[in-house]
Amino acid sequence: MSLLILSPAKINLFLRVTGRRPDGYHDLFSLMCRVSLYDEVILYPSSGTISLRCSDPSLPGDETNLAFRAARCFFEAVGSKEGCDIRLTKRIPIAAGLGGGSSNAASVLLGLNHLYGYPVPREKLMRMGRSLGADVPFFLFQSPALASGIGDELEAYPGLVPWPVLIVCPSFHVSTRMVYQNLNLQLTNRQKRPTRTHLIKAAFNPSFHLYNDLEAVTLALHPELVRIKDCLRSQGAVGALMSGSGPSVFGLFPDEGAVRRARAAWPSDGGFQLFAVDLLTGPVSMIREFESSAGRSGETRGRR
Repeated sequence: MSLLILSPAKINLFLRVTGRRPDGYHDLFSLMCRVSLYDEVILYPSSGTISLRCSDPSLPGDETNLAFRAARCFFEAVGSKEGCDIRLTKRIPIAAGLGGGSSNAASVLLGLNHLYGYPVPREKLMRMGRSLGADVPFFLFQSPALASGIGDELEAYPGLVPWPVLIVCPSFHVSTRMVYQNLNLQLTNRQKRPTRTHLIKAAFNPSFHLYNDLEAVTLALHPELVRIKDCLRSQGAVGALMSGSGPSVFGLFPDEGAVRRARAAWPSDGGFQLFAVDLLTGPVSMIREFESSAGRSGETRGRR
């Protein structure tokens, strides 16, 4: 038996950086939600080795890839000498603030745990995720969440509805490390913004709650992102925000028709990738079992 796992992207609907830790990481408070933009991970059981092949040749297929490291972490945790072949089809843009690598790692952990009969309890799986990266626990959590600490302390957030979303991803990448290194905490801490109390006591309101401390750095470096936000609003978005450290920018729209019109009207000469998606606010089945007797040589096929 083999598995096909949908590996979703995420957006940050709210992100406040609250301080810098002695280990160099930053404490934050964020509202995170998965969206219906998916990579695909296929897992084939194998004997004794781990291999990874990716549709994007720019990504490594060795232990520097989070998905590979997640598989190794799982087998070490259960004391198994088994292995797996991983086939990764990428659709989430890389280094775009959408969490694709962390999602892939979480999908491998969830998939292997399913494949081998759930030998790892949830809390241990979350600890394994933390050892791989700050965003991995969120994707293991599988629910909209208020995240604190370095993003790994999670509390379910029920105050979201499945807003239609248009994600606009420019062709350039942004270094998360560089953005945090250039963040002026004294400046951001002087600015007024919604607080945890606002988010907990009231349903999410795009006109009030959309906020991201990291925009101060990324938008200064790439002012074209300001124009993207303005364009999303002018085309009917009730709010627009950069996700994570960027450069992806998203708009929340009142209905799917408005998203379709905004996507159709977007200039075609800017080198942008556009994704019309929904917030994943409820349970979604991400794992499908299949027989692998047909072989592994073909490319994976899925939704676009």
